[in-house]
Amino acid sequence: MRPLIDPRFGDIEDDASSTKKRSLASIAGSMLIEISLLKLAIAWLLLLILPGLFLGLFPIAAAAWFQTLSDRVFEPLDGVVPLLILLLVLAVGWYGGRAFLRLAEHSFWALTSIVVQPGYGACREGLRHLAERLLPAGASQMTRVRWRAGAAAIAGILVSLLALLLLYAVWPSTHVFGALQEVGSIEQLARVALANSVAVICVYLAAGALTWAFADTTMSQPRDLESFDTAPADARRWRIVHLSDIHIVGEPYGFRIESGRAGPRGNDRLRSLFVRLEEIDRAARLDHILITGDITDAGRMAEWTEFFTIMEAHPTLADRVLIIPGNHDLNIVDRANPARMDLPTSPNPRLRQLRMLSGMEWVQGTRVRVVDHEGRTLGASLATALEAWRPAIERFADAARPRFSRRLSTLWSEIFPMILPPDGASGLGLVLFNSNADTHFSFTNALGLVSAEQVRAFEHVAKNYPQARWLVLLHHHAIEYPHATKALSERIGTALINGNWFLRRLKPFAGRAVLMHGHRHIDWIGQCEGLLIVSAPSPVMEATDDMPTAFYIHTIAATGDGSLKLLRPERIELAGVPRPDEP
Repeated sequence: MRPLIDPRFGDIEDDASSTKKRSLASIAGSMLIEISLLKLAIAWLLLLILPGLFLGLFPIAAAAWFQTLSDRVFEPLDGVVPLLILLLVLAVGWYGGRAFLRLAEHSFWALTSIVVQPGYGACREGLRHLAERLLPAGASQMTRVRWRAGAAAIAGILVSLLALLLLYAVWPSTHVFGALQEVGSIEQLARVALANSVAVICVYLAAGALTWAFADTTMSQPRDLESFDTAPADARRWRIVHLSDIHIVGEPYGFRIESGRAGPRGNDRLRSLFVRLEEIDRAARLDHILITGDITDAGRMAEWTEFFTIMEAHPTLADRVLIIPGNHDLNIVDRANPARMDLPTSPNPRLRQLRMLSGMEWVQGTRVRVVDHEGRTLGASLATALEAWRPAIERFADAARPRFSRRLSTLWSEIFPMILPPDGASGLGLVLFNSNADTHFSFTNALGLVSAEQVRAFEHVAKNYPQARWLVLLHHHAIEYPHATKALSERIGTALINGNWFLRRLKPFAGRAVLMHGHRHIDWIGQCEGLLIVSAPSPVMEATDDMPTAFYIHTIAATGDGSLKLLRPERIELAGVPRPDEP
């Protein structure tokens, strides 16, 4: 007899965070009800209020400092003090330059993601979404390109004007250039500081929106790949399995956060995928099996255990698997509570990073190498680089003490990018980026960012292989695709924050590099800035157990002119398996 509620098929609670079963408005409503007001207050204090106060106080303090400096510069003895301060700042910058640059870059992009992207990005994608719905079905790619560029320009102008209007409204309450003595009380100082911070952010938003619009408008827009390359019979070829977003769950009948009951249960489909890969590999050897992020559904230990178990069942394939982190592996997500929030002081984000690091070391630790940032060349293998950190990692995983976390933040920042070097001067190398922005809220967990430090490290290594070809792996898509979507929510907040900058930095590799990513769960092959871009569908998402899913095997070829050709891929379909006891 079947139970009244069959636990194998889940219930409404499994759909709590599912964007396939619930609208974003519905999830947002649940979030407002479930959210911890105390956590929210602390998060606002640490992430917005205090930084805003410091930002607002900076103009006042700077004006006072310059006034004092100008008064003292004519007094020889007193002038020694600012000189010593200047020398101290220079010394700290010299010896701790990378850490300060990393902090400055993180702060810059954090401000961009909080201030510029929500306003400008939403406006731009909203206009593009509207334009692509109004365009006729047979519109040419060139027409779509013009509309995309025009939407970016209009969005930048609109957002900049709104920011300037807000600046005009708040300006009478600011106190930027006056003396500190003119502020009468602590309460007035706080009000002035907040007004100053709003003014500074408005200026940044106005300038940032125009800058971003100019960058988006002037860069080449993404286009569908209209035809695949061919290569001579004697050209060297590599067969690449491109997987992404496998979202392993830790329960036999567990549902995935984004899909809920609209997606498959458990990990049976992934197991059947690796059985299929064994068959394909026996017929024609596979060179690399790439999983571009979202290995797990929520970064939990039980999910990583399932991943290790699957890899152990296929040792002949495991030595060709390469993985990179996705937002579900690192950032806060919760199947039952879309209002989940981690405070900046929480150990949970660091624990998820260490689980990911452990998985990468176990799978590819002896094959990939880290970059020696000081020497600007390839360093030790990942396994060797992590050996000295093992005691600190074990201590933090066991006790999660804050003093351990501070040290490990340096490790996480410096371990990327990982490089699988080319097997020869003109061989194929792989660069593995971490494209995840740090977030503390489940509703914003999908933001992406590739740091300048990672890109510079790759550029330094690539100079040692001037004739090599490269596969560039990251989780997030660098730019939104030129396709109409069903919902505006699919277009906002998921691409790289600095995607146009990232593509421009990779432009020198056009013709000898292919960029491969996941995150969007759709298959798309196109080009932008001369770079070939390949997006992987998820073989376990967007379908229930009885529906088919698919993945691709790509063949790339090196030709005598030094270029890298992308040949027509092979689509491998995984059939659905309906259960006879389905209700």
